[in-house]
Amino acid sequence: MMKLRSFSSFGIPLFLSFFLLISTSTSRCLSPGPDDISFIRKTCKKCAQSDPNLSYNFCVTSLQAAPNSHLANDLRQLGKISIKLLGRNLTNSRSYIKEFLKKKMMDPFVRSCLRDCLQLYSDASLTAKQAIQDYKAKRYDDSNIDVSSIMDASTTCEDGFKEKEGVVSPLTKRNNDTFLLSAISLSIINMIRLNDD
Repeated sequence: MMKLRSFSSFGIPLFLSFFLLISTSTSRCLSPGPDDISFIRKTCKKCAQSDPNLSYNFCVTSLQAAPNSHLANDLRQLGKISIKLLGRNLTNSRSYIKEFLKKKMMDPFVRSCLRDCLQLYSDASLTAKQAIQDYKAKRYDDSNIDVSSIMDASTTCEDGFKEKEGVVSPLTKRNNDTFLLSAISLSIINMIRLNDD
């Protein structure tokens, strides 16, 4: 019995040390460290310098939140991630607008604007799919046009609410996010185009 106790009292710290070593090294592999995100930061710095509408912090936060972004080590990979992120944002915004339209009590003008925005975001979702196809095929000019039209859709949606005095858009943050995510994609596409020339 004593042997078993002495073995287990020795074995537990050894096991814990081994477990901590494995979990620490695994967490380092799974979570992005400072080196993993430095490429995103460098890219966002260039994006923010080239577009006065684009915030460096918004760029970094958005791209870091995208799946597998910490694995991106060149502009082409990061550009694809940024367009996919934009596509997810559009899908999410469409769902939000659909839910919002289910409200019974709503100003008819606001309802009309929301329907217009739903159509704009539905079209933009299809355009985002085309943008990623053009991007993968290295048709950067076409991809640029696609993303620019998505940016225009967010502005058109927001402007619709301004046509009636006193109306506050319930989609301002979403429209701004779509605009800025589009700006990130456009900046990266333009950097790639300049590098290819």
